[in-house]
Amino acid sequence: MPYSPLLIKPFKDELTSIGVKELLTPEDVDKALDQPGTTLVVVNSVCGCAAGIARPAVRKLLDDESGHKPDRIVTVFAGQELEATARFRQHIADIPPSSPSFALFKDKELIYFIPKHRIESRDANAVASDLLSVFEEYA
Repeated sequence: MPYSPLLIKPFKDELTSIGVKELLTPEDVDKALDQPGTTLVVVNSVCGCAAGIARPAVRKLLDDESGHKPDRIVTVFAGQELEATARFRQHIADIPPSSPSFALFKDKELIYFIPKHRIESRDANAVASDLLSVFEEYA
């Protein structure tokens, strides 16, 4: 059963208000991941590490002025958009479900993944730094 939309609205708005595109359907997921170039998928969630680390890390990424960014940043909300999240997870079938998490794709291929256990024990600066390093190489 999905979360109440009222409960998670602020968590979703935290990303969409800074330009992250929501993927609400399986078709949205396929369309985003079928595009050429780099796509960062943020698996958003209600947990404290999403609030205190993952979403702030996305803000830091977008504020970074190095110029190394993916072509697009999108998000699915685990526990809310159940079908979209399930479709996204089909694209990374060998990786166990993890939320929050980050997945970077280049030309439809998964090239980097940060699961929850590598988010929750760190701070937003460290997670953003990891992602920026990967963007330097691939974006």
